[in-house]
Amino acid sequence: MRGGSFMSKFCKFFFQLLKKLINFLIMRRLLTRIINRVLLSGQITAAMRGAEAEIHTEGRRKLVVGLGNPGMEGTRHSVGMAVLGALAARLGMANRWRGDSHVSGEVILTEVQHTRVVLLRPRLLMNINGVSVAKAAGKYGIKPEDVLLVHDEMDKPLGKIAIKHGGSARGHNGVRSCVDCLQTDVMLRLRVGIGRPSGKTSVERHVLSRFTSEEKKVLESVLLQSVDLLISQLSQQDSQSAASPAGGRKDAQQRMQKEAQPEDSPAARI
Repeated sequence: MRGGSFMSKFCKFFFQLLKKLINFLIMRRLLTRIINRVLLSGQITAAMRGAEAEIHTEGRRKLVVGLGNPGMEGTRHSVGMAVLGALAARLGMANRWRGDSHVSGEVILTEVQHTRVVLLRPRLLMNINGVSVAKAAGKYGIKPEDVLLVHDEMDKPLGKIAIKHGGSARGHNGVRSCVDCLQTDVMLRLRVGIGRPSGKTSVERHVLSRFTSEEKKVLESVLLQSVDLLISQLSQQDSQSAASPAGGRKDAQQRMQKEAQPEDSPAARI
């Protein structure tokens, strides 16, 4: 009887704890969504008024965003910013970053194969990066399907990268913020693997930690491959359609994964 009573109390305690945890997660997401809405309120129109005229001329326009936390560019969670820095360097624009208060971030305006491109590094925390992305999209007149997000991915080991065509945020708070603020999930994503934590290391500590000296050697190859893939995407003449059949999207992902991970590359062997 005592054993049954103990198990009954334990189960009751466990389910109460689980309920509180679920409520906490729901409240945190709700709070983040409210913050997104408050920060965006009335800001898109103001940003549009400050837009540069040349970016609104006729022609294709794309927005490439390196998701991350300001001031923590060297961490795993901000690897998207590292990729964007490497892209800017490849384009000969490494010293052209400038702060733009209208979009709460740093931007570079450039051109790739006749496509006008805006590079964006948000100056907001990861969980509300979407505010900066939505402001930039509004200011420069860029559709969500022409937004490309670069972010870290724990479900892939360091050394692996892949293109994802729309879909859910898969637990990534920065992507979730972008989906919420743009009110769609059609954005193209370049997912850069950072691997999962080992041992008793928490997820938070893992993503906010910096790469080791050995990992940095692999990261150099990853940055090169990521930039190659981004330039390939930006050079395409026809934008990917968000409404394309799932099969076509899957085939496109497979092609991009093969391009991103050539067999003879050091990163592909990780």
